[in-house]
Amino acid sequence: MHGIIQVAGIVDQKEADMLIAEGVHRLGFPCGLTVHREDLGEEEAALIVRTLKPPRKAVLITYESEAERIVGRCRRIGVEMVQLQGEVSIRQLVRLRELAPHFVVVKSLIVRDHNLAELESSLNMCVPYVDGFITDTYDPVSGASGATGKAHDWDVSRWLVTVSPKPIMLAGGLTVENVRSAIIHVRPAGVDVHTGVEGSDGRKDRLLVRAFVREAMAAFARVQ
Repeated sequence: MHGIIQVAGIVDQKEADMLIAEGVHRLGFPCGLTVHREDLGEEEAALIVRTLKPPRKAVLITYESEAERIVGRCRRIGVEMVQLQGEVSIRQLVRLRELAPHFVVVKSLIVRDHNLAELESSLNMCVPYVDGFITDTYDPVSGASGATGKAHDWDVSRWLVTVSPKPIMLAGGLTVENVRSAIIHVRPAGVDVHTGVEGSDGRKDRLLVRAFVREAMAAFARVQ
């Protein structure tokens, strides 16, 4: 996996079609959230997922922590890739593998102040049970772990990329203005953006998406 561009927080079919036309590889559907409002319900997300054709993929983004609930939600939406944003125990990761061994599982590593050692420990424990990781930003004001619009210390993500045997994506405050430098510095397997390509109306802006894809692809080509 290299050079993946994921956009999260799809609001409707029109937006999904636009993102695909602009070269986005993965569409992220946040469901089962604890802090943020959901953009779509399960049934609406499922309708969009059915329209996606390979190699485009859909990803469930969730704070669910129990394997049965995670698998159930994935199956209702029709996805086989899940991004776990919340705290999930090793026991539940093992159970998730038992229930759905073919699922692609991406575990978040949430960057806070001075928690690199904690993140590295979590990475090492989770490696046998996941297919990859995504670093994201914690917002102490809202309590959100992702979709904060805030960047974190890229040196932390760079170190995790260096030590991880599994691919790591980068998220957190990425925009058209900083995604190229972020990729060159961190050298992630992919990037995820949500609020960074949205207009004032909360919808993804085509020109921002186009520019983000262009900047990201140029950076990925440079670090190959």
